[in-house]
Amino acid sequence: MTDTEANAERIAKVMARAGLCSRRDAERWIEDGRVSVDGEVLSSPARTVTRNSVVLVDGKPLPAAAEPRLWRYHKPRGLVTTHKDPEGRETVFTAIAKSHPALGRLISVGRLDINSEGLLLLTNSGELARALETPKNAWVRRYRVRVNGQLDEKKLAALKDGITISGIRYGSIDARLESRKGANTWVSVALTEGKNREIRNVMEHLGLQVSRLIRISYGPLHLGQLERGNIHAVPKKTMLDQIGAFIPGLAQIDGGAETKNPERKGWAKAKPKRSLAHTKSAKGPARAKRTSRKPK
Repeated sequence: MTDTEANAERIAKVMARAGLCSRRDAERWIEDGRVSVDGEVLSSPARTVTRNSVVLVDGKPLPAAAEPRLWRYHKPRGLVTTHKDPEGRETVFTAIAKSHPALGRLISVGRLDINSEGLLLLTNSGELARALETPKNAWVRRYRVRVNGQLDEKKLAALKDGITISGIRYGSIDARLESRKGANTWVSVALTEGKNREIRNVMEHLGLQVSRLIRISYGPLHLGQLERGNIHAVPKKTMLDQIGAFIPGLAQIDGGAETKNPERKGWAKAKPKRSLAHTKSAKGPARAKRTSRKPK
């Protein structure tokens, strides 16, 4: 296999990396005859290209691949974490586009449902999003959950062994009583899976109704004092120090190590400074919280 063949990638992936659209939209554009490679109009997305390929979309060359970036966003309740909502509800992305139009197309790292709030990580890189979502990192997501109902602390503690509800197996959940005030009880919850509506389904199974759900951290990144509706860029140094150790090749994602942009200094110098276990320790989150508060 030649170097050129080894570096060949699916056309839809290359288009998405350039920030034009999602992979699914890219496939639709190709089927609509809007994309050509080396003078040939494509009719199928089953085509690979290399850096030497001339790719045109609507007759225009692809923009340069975007530098991978990451943002912390304090998602308010009432927003849907999707690019298009069939019910016409406001989405996270339309809200951000109104206040920060220069950020361009963003992708969420996982989701928070419409009634959930708190930390949502956003990126401009599909590869970075998938790397942060992968279960092999076993990154802990932490939440504060307000529930109503009669809480059984023994059942809460038993969630650490996992639980099966309606045929769905949920892994270990560290849930602990935080405080009580009248009919409301606050519970701290930590998990690594993050299945769809996992916390709400588990609490409902225990006879508890969730009235508020706030994500306060995702791995080494924390909500901190970020105000509701605000978005702050995660500094490059933070990405390398706290994320690079667990995502080999972070510097190369989206061609990062090969750019000649002088502002990209340091991206190719990431060194694993901490083990994965460190991010789960008491020291890990504390340090991450201090670092991630510095907006760029």
